[in-house]
Amino acid sequence: MTGASPSLFADLRLPVMAAPMTMASSLDLILACCRAGVIGGFQAGNAGAPESFGQWLATLDAAQADAHARGKRFAPFIINLLATASLDQGAQTARLDLCRASGARLLLTTAGDPAAIVEQAHSWGGRVFHDCTTIRHIERAVAAGVDGLMLVAAGSGGHSGALNPFAFVAQARRRFEGVIVLAGGIADGRGVAAALALGADMVCMGTRFIAAQESGAPDAYRDMLVASGTDEVVYTDAIAGLPANFMRRSIVDNGLDPDALPRPLNRFRGDLPPGVRAWRTVWSAGHSVGLIDDAPSVEDVVARLQAEFEAHHGGQGWRERLESALPERSVRRRRGRPDR
Repeated sequence: MTGASPSLFADLRLPVMAAPMTMASSLDLILACCRAGVIGGFQAGNAGAPESFGQWLATLDAAQADAHARGKRFAPFIINLLATASLDQGAQTARLDLCRASGARLLLTTAGDPAAIVEQAHSWGGRVFHDCTTIRHIERAVAAGVDGLMLVAAGSGGHSGALNPFAFVAQARRRFEGVIVLAGGIADGRGVAAALALGADMVCMGTRFIAAQESGAPDAYRDMLVASGTDEVVYTDAIAGLPANFMRRSIVDNGLDPDALPRPLNRFRGDLPPGVRAWRTVWSAGHSVGLIDDAPSVEDVVARLQAEFEAHHGGQGWRERLESALPERSVRRRRGRPDR
């Protein structure tokens, strides 16, 4: 490959996205994922103030340009933005302005109504995926004009849904012709192949990449991931205010009883003792934690995934399928024509 990639997904090695995660999604992890050929995800807030967020974007853009100049791959990255109206709108506006200035190609919205972000992103040619944990979320996202759905099924790390992926993907596909990303309990190439067989176009993995050497997770977090099993994952709204999966060992280490957790104070806020914080001190993992038995580099993770995926899928046709799943509305906008 030389020069800029001809299409959004040209540099993907396989249909995998690394989930945007608090703490774990460091700049080093994003860069390693993009260089290894999977989509690197991160929460905009991980960078801190909007000025720092702008520096992250500049670093990623420079790394992509350098990789392409040297004939190397550099998969796209996706930026996670909250869509809730309760946000600091000044910071949100500043981040969106920076996304516009850099021509950010992929955004992932979480919570709330993504319509306003969709409208802005489409104006500069960006595409927007939206987190969905229920069928109602799918319907609202489709009505808002999103380009992709992130189906957060049962077994996902972090904020998780409770729906079975078989039923979830099938019902999403009935309602939507765009890109469908499936998250929940996937950590190997066999799982990627299975997700595509269900009707998804791509998978999102979080737990597998938390354990990677380049992640921002402390070593104790990685060690706990390797030591824990699926039956030690606790699904509760007590820690973060919304249903999410956390490791039982981490709950105990924070002085809490996993079987007698306090009710949350409100949405997005648990009733936790001083110094105890969701994600930062109480660590999350999905059901795929039972598949994590080491902490390799991102390159090693992706190489394994590719070998497993090709063994169970053949590795053919997925890129064309992914490209064809992009809604036509985004193509028309990029060419300067109206949606309707």
